[in-house]
Amino acid sequence: MKIAIVGQQDFGKAVLEAFLARGDEIAGVFCAPEKEGAKADPLKAAALEKGLKIFQFQSLRNKEALDAMRALNADIGIMAFVLQFAPQEFVKIPRKGTIQYHPSLLPKYRGPSSINWPIIRGDAKTGLSIFRPTDGLDEGPVILQKETPLSADDTLGSVYFDRLFPMGVAAMIEAADLVMAGKHRETVQDETRASYEGWCRAAEAKINWASHVDFTYNLIRGCNPAPGAWTTLGGKKLQIFDSRKHLFRTFGAVKGKIGEISEIGAASFFVTAQGGRIEVLKAKHEDGKKVSAAELVAQNGLTPGTVLGS
Repeated sequence: MKIAIVGQQDFGKAVLEAFLARGDEIAGVFCAPEKEGAKADPLKAAALEKGLKIFQFQSLRNKEALDAMRALNADIGIMAFVLQFAPQEFVKIPRKGTIQYHPSLLPKYRGPSSINWPIIRGDAKTGLSIFRPTDGLDEGPVILQKETPLSADDTLGSVYFDRLFPMGVAAMIEAADLVMAGKHRETVQDETRASYEGWCRAAEAKINWASHVDFTYNLIRGCNPAPGAWTTLGGKKLQIFDSRKHLFRTFGAVKGKIGEISEIGAASFFVTAQGGRIEVLKAKHEDGKKVSAAELVAQNGLTPGTVLGS
């Protein structure tokens, strides 16, 4: 098949390389322009290495972008991690239209941080969808979905890099083959089950130690490695990454006040939350690098009784 790739970053690169490995023809590659001074996008770098046609438009709505897509005479468009808006005039140009990857089980978790939120909310499963892009964000008919369970200790990193990334590359190929063969089905999304969430960024990743320890733990793992759940230490940001959750079983088991470092061990320290404690294994102070809990304790002179978030 003759393909137009629209995407960016490592996922876009992996999708490009997967189609090339099968012997498919890449008619051209569209990726967003880099910010001034930034290194080349991984998808762009891979396309350059392969000698492919590369297009970088500030907007996919303009006439130049539409003309470029028409000139490719592609069989199908493949949208792999796309942050630019792609209008219908653009996505319908390829002979079999365009398909897009989204890392959630649509219609749930439409939006840009769709991997973070299911973990933060404590869901038992997530997945991916391959769908037809429309002018509504992540609202088009679904062609293919794949599920994956969420364990109680999964993080954003484990879910994406270990499952949704490789599963997504394979699903894009599977969906493209179905569309090209005319064997696909397009299922309209059920709006009664739909949800939209915005970005999970610093404001959303702030820890409130007074929240239940279940929620605090889910927030930490749903933001690990990015954007990094955070609290403060001495008025400066402290991001918490690898951690464990420990529930209080009895009143007598309660140690420390809310937000207090109640215990420091050889490889970790414990922070009291509502209903339990968070055992911190890896963190990053605003003034330093991501380090083990032991290194953080030594660098900052932490002692039991230190209160975080105050």
